[in-house]
Amino acid sequence: MSFITNLWKQPKITRPVRSLRPKKNAITDDYVLSKTVLGVGVNGKVLACTSKKTGEKHALKVLRDVPKARREVDLHWRACVSDYIVDIVDVYENSFGGQKCLLVVMECMEGGELFTRIQEHSEHPFTEREAASVARQICAALSHLHHLNLAHRDLKPENLLYKSKARDSVLKLTDFGFAKEVTSKMQTPCYTPYYVAPEVLGPEKYDKSCDMWSLGVILYILLCGYPPFYSASGAAISPGMKRRIRLGQYTYPDAEWKSVSSEVKQMISGLLRTDPAERLSMEQVLCHAWITGQGVVHPQEPLMSARVLAEESHMWEETQEEMAHALATMRVDTDKVTRVKEMDTIANPMLERRRKKQNVDAKTPAGSVGSPV
Repeated sequence: MSFITNLWKQPKITRPVRSLRPKKNAITDDYVLSKTVLGVGVNGKVLACTSKKTGEKHALKVLRDVPKARREVDLHWRACVSDYIVDIVDVYENSFGGQKCLLVVMECMEGGELFTRIQEHSEHPFTEREAASVARQICAALSHLHHLNLAHRDLKPENLLYKSKARDSVLKLTDFGFAKEVTSKMQTPCYTPYYVAPEVLGPEKYDKSCDMWSLGVILYILLCGYPPFYSASGAAISPGMKRRIRLGQYTYPDAEWKSVSSEVKQMISGLLRTDPAERLSMEQVLCHAWITGQGVVHPQEPLMSARVLAEESHMWEETQEEMAHALATMRVDTDKVTRVKEMDTIANPMLERRRKKQNVDAKTPAGSVGSPV
């Protein structure tokens, strides 16, 4: 219980809060740069680099120096005083080919993405107790951001990274390309399709509760291995998928959910309420029995999620590629709104099997929580 107790304390401050002042000297004075791509964020690629002074490996994010990138780096810098946010080590202002760039040196998260990690450990049963531990760390990061009055707006598994390969490694949140300080209601449609809250899809304004919806989607996938909402055609997003999101149409199929405690299903249903005013708040989630460890958790019963994620890993990779293409069309300026470009449909066997399975389950009476309305 000590971890749970420490989780609710104020985030640990690792450096004094101060304004971001990028260094002007060449980054190559201090780091050896590599062409190895570690990942791709909303605004740029993440490469590997090594400190000349310490020999320590770091991650380097290269951004075109524009106001939007400045905001991203500033918000990430302000947020990374938490143990559950990927740390920024250095920031440089350099020019390449006549173009001004921001070079952001971050701690290297060598443990990989959340779902990739679960896939890799599919031979070891992933239990609900472990899922609850993961959820606590995500909540710690999100709670810290909301405490700073920041909305992340792109909470998804690809942005949740493990520090190391160790089984008990800490999980941290990264990529602040869509993040925003919430001084008033927001209206810009920044999102990744699977995890988008219904209010973000429409013309209405929204607030930090959009992150709570995304948390609900992640927990759903964490516990069963597939998303509650997806495009049946295999496209990144479709009119039918948007409609199901806006109506909150999803189920808990018995095959994957029968061994999962009812408490976490109730919590997820509370997070996936289409009306933001009725959705669980961060404070309510932090006090929820499943999160605090005071409720019923099935510690030994293996979840289906690890097996489903491992079996369909290549399908997840294809889907992530489609998401990346869609995401590129969703970068919007503060004063401009760009419509999401419709993607060419692709065959996606994972989603097709899930769709057929749900159709079969829908015809079979089962004690399902949160059935489609």
